[in-house]
Amino acid sequence: MHAALVALGILLSRLLGLVRESLKARYLGATGGIAADAFNASFGIPNLLQNLFGEGALSASFIPVYANAVARGDRDEAGRVASAVGALLALATAVLVLLGIAFAPLIVPVLAPGFLEPEKRELTIQLTRILFPGAALFVFSAWCLGILNSHRRFFLSYAAPVAWNLVMIAALLFYRRSDPAALAYRIAWASVAGAALTVLVQLPVVLRLAVGLRATLGRGDASVRLVLRNFTPAFVGRGVIQISAFIDRVIASYIAGAVSLLFYTQTIIMLPISLFGMSVSAAELPEMSSAVGSDSDIAAHIRTRLNAGLRQIAFFVIPSAVAFLLLGDTILAAIFQSGRFGPVDTMFSWGILAAASLGLLATTLARLYSSSFYALHDTRTPLRISLIRVTLSASVGFVLALYLPRALGIAPQWGAAMLALSSSVAGWVELTLLRRRMNARIGQTGLDIRYAATLAAAALAAGAGGWGAKAYTAGLHRFATAALVLGAFGLVYIGLARMLGIPEVSGVMERLRRRR
Repeated sequence: MHAALVALGILLSRLLGLVRESLKARYLGATGGIAADAFNASFGIPNLLQNLFGEGALSASFIPVYANAVARGDRDEAGRVASAVGALLALATAVLVLLGIAFAPLIVPVLAPGFLEPEKRELTIQLTRILFPGAALFVFSAWCLGILNSHRRFFLSYAAPVAWNLVMIAALLFYRRSDPAALAYRIAWASVAGAALTVLVQLPVVLRLAVGLRATLGRGDASVRLVLRNFTPAFVGRGVIQISAFIDRVIASYIAGAVSLLFYTQTIIMLPISLFGMSVSAAELPEMSSAVGSDSDIAAHIRTRLNAGLRQIAFFVIPSAVAFLLLGDTILAAIFQSGRFGPVDTMFSWGILAAASLGLLATTLARLYSSSFYALHDTRTPLRISLIRVTLSASVGFVLALYLPRALGIAPQWGAAMLALSSSVAGWVELTLLRRRMNARIGQTGLDIRYAATLAAAALAAGAGGWGAKAYTAGLHRFATAALVLGAFGLVYIGLARMLGIPEVSGVMERLRRRR
């Protein structure tokens, strides 16, 4: 039930995010002009701050300690931990935001060295300065999320970004007739305003739940020290992952339009990761962290929840990956193909989406394994494994993206798909290593191969059904085409899964009946 609430909140936010990105692609474009690359690159730069301090590192360190205090009924300890973590985050992000604004002219050439045109680089610098404060607000929103999740208030924390998306969409529609550079400035300011609204909608509930908040840095407090001790490797681990994203952006900046193509496609690929990977992982982390008893009792509790979560994720992610691989052009055309985003952009984006889909299952399952390590207060194992993943992804991606298209005599934009492919390969290596280490800690875990093969067979048959429906959509509007093709895909998959006796289908159908 908790995972369903997380998924519902994420779904609302992500659907509006698709609308936002569709409008952005329409009015800013992708491979033509400078505004799209400048905005997407500048949005990614301060976003490093959000990803380093935000939900990932904070969930790994703060939620296990705070949720355990809540589960034990120790409201005084919970209040001290929440107060100290909030104060320390506020201080750290304030300093980094000021430094980011001041040193933006030095940061942008490092993170986007391929932006050689003076106009493009200057626009990126100015947009970066505007967007940095918004990233700090999103970090504070992650603190709110940690408190809400620990109290099992999942929906609000994941639906709160709806406010940010609505502000962005309103700005895109209101200023759509502006020239692309002016529009980029206006939606950057809208992003900051939306980030503030995201915090404000959560704050009243947070203040009601987190009793005993006060101004303190928690010096000398054992629980706060535990949070900080776990935070450091989690922060470094997030930093390692961001290094991988940074390398991808550096490589992409040398390929015309690749920064924007990667950004738009990531919006699509993140939908199942968020809905099914993040939702299950976010719901399971406080549940796993609340386990009490002997070491064997805790291990059995985590093992049971982990294996059930892996099956739940796979049921949704395997068909998502197949749909992206076989029907990605239909999906991308429906969402992005209009205005300045043309059929060629759709073709290149499908290549990126297809390559990323090959590692989609590994990426989502690895998130749940990482949450299991965090519940055991082990943030170092995921860090060490992420170092291996990033090293592999960066080295393979560099060679494939910059040299393989030239060797094959194809357009350089296909290099962006090569980056996604290298990430997929590295994702499977990461999952394999995480599973082996976890099995050594708590016993046998993992996704049953026969179960996964059954889901894959149903999804491939559904993909054939989608292709069949696509043959009858000539001349239809892109929205109608997507609705028919994806509708056929979904009906065939659910029907076959039910015929094959997949138990997760019954759970989905039961939830749908309850909502009616």
